[in-house]
Amino acid sequence: MDTHLIRNAPHQGTAVPPRPRAVVFDLDGVLVDSFDVMREAFTIAYREVVGEGEAPFDEYNRHLGRYFPDIMRIMDLPLEMEGPFVRESYRLAHRVPLFGGVPELLRTLRDRGLRLAVATGKSGPRARSLLEQLGVLPLFEHVIGSDEVARPKPAPDIVEHALGLLGVSAAEALMVGDAVTDLASAHGAGVAAVAALWGETDEAALLAAGPDAVLHAPAELLALCPAVATPES
Repeated sequence: MDTHLIRNAPHQGTAVPPRPRAVVFDLDGVLVDSFDVMREAFTIAYREVVGEGEAPFDEYNRHLGRYFPDIMRIMDLPLEMEGPFVRESYRLAHRVPLFGGVPELLRTLRDRGLRLAVATGKSGPRARSLLEQLGVLPLFEHVIGSDEVARPKPAPDIVEHALGLLGVSAAEALMVGDAVTDLASAHGAGVAAVAALWGETDEAALLAAGPDAVLHAPAELLALCPAVATPES
């Protein structure tokens, strides 16, 4: 492992597997750069439902990774904001790009025999729609939204569900996320948690949450993911 690329952080005791068989990705802030679109959608939804005044997006941003209704409850905002937020998110989806290097990363991981899934705070239909629009949906075996599990992040359910669908154990997988809730979900499922620092994230909070590895660019994940061993090898 190239320690210049993979900078270990204080971790929770979850070993990074030397040859993982699967990677579970968060979506926003890891695969796609959706920060500006989320801000605009949140601002419009706030204006429609709450009214005048500055939309508290900075506070909303601190809870990213959670399911939108859960964030509304935490912030004591009307659940009715979800409708216009989702509507605007769909309307503005054409402005959401993949982070540079992500398509190449995903294809290389697939070529190396790794199985890929997405476990996101978004709803499943919205996540799949966005990834399809971006042309990378076929690279994932499963894309799971927070509306498709009993308990969304930071509970471990969504990561455990991904592992079950992929047919791999927690010791054979990595979870890549950019939020404290992602790391908590991964660790709760017994999966090594990899912090992604290339998006709009609170780096200090993420490092304080104890990731098992820290990456500063998508391509650095390749150092953690050699080709999957075959019975012949």
